[in-house]
Amino acid sequence: MFLTKDNKIKWNVLGYGVLLTLGLVFLGIFWFDKPLYLFMRNYDLGLWRYFDVIFDAKMWLIASAVVMLFFYIKKALKEKTVFKNEKHKFSFIVLFKDTLHKVRNSYAFYVFCSVLAASIVGKVLKIIIGRARPIFYEALDMTGFFPFSTEWAFNSMPSGHTIASFAGLVMLGLLAPKVKWFTWFLAIVIGASRVFYGAHWPTDVIFGAFIGMAMADLVKAALKSKSLDFDR
Repeated sequence: MFLTKDNKIKWNVLGYGVLLTLGLVFLGIFWFDKPLYLFMRNYDLGLWRYFDVIFDAKMWLIASAVVMLFFYIKKALKEKTVFKNEKHKFSFIVLFKDTLHKVRNSYAFYVFCSVLAASIVGKVLKIIIGRARPIFYEALDMTGFFPFSTEWAFNSMPSGHTIASFAGLVMLGLLAPKVKWFTWFLAIVIGASRVFYGAHWPTDVIFGAFIGMAMADLVKAALKSKSLDFDR
């Protein structure tokens, strides 16, 4: 969305995206968050609790790290370097560097970096903003902001699951355009599930989705600027 074909950031488009997102967030806080949340809560299916576990940021990081490790081992085993004599005593180092370079160009590495960077940004914003989760609204009719809180109950905005899922799935869509429609669809479903499940306000999800997709573009642009070629 914010990338050119040669992986340069469209800063003007990104700026408009920031303004639009902030506008929607403010409108939501003062207008549509409560009624939309209550409406969506009517569709709280048992399925959403599994989304809560599967699409957590930690799960994204673990899964991509495991894939990277598998990719590294697979590439290392394919190397045909044979250590026959003293002349090849540094071949292990060459093998390691060559394999590591290939891993750095894998889809898993891009996804890992995207999710990690986006999650860090999201965590910092959660603490700074300190928004009370909607469970307080359902139980006590209470809403509000408690800035610089590290408590889970006051870390509602932005949605961490949404950030991680958009960062990972949008990145996959950027790397494999043929499945882009599916990755975006899944990311949207995951984001909506956070409201259905009662874990977040709609604007928490909107804000998280923007952060995730923006960080995916920024990370891809940054990694591509290092002249890393794709080699799955």
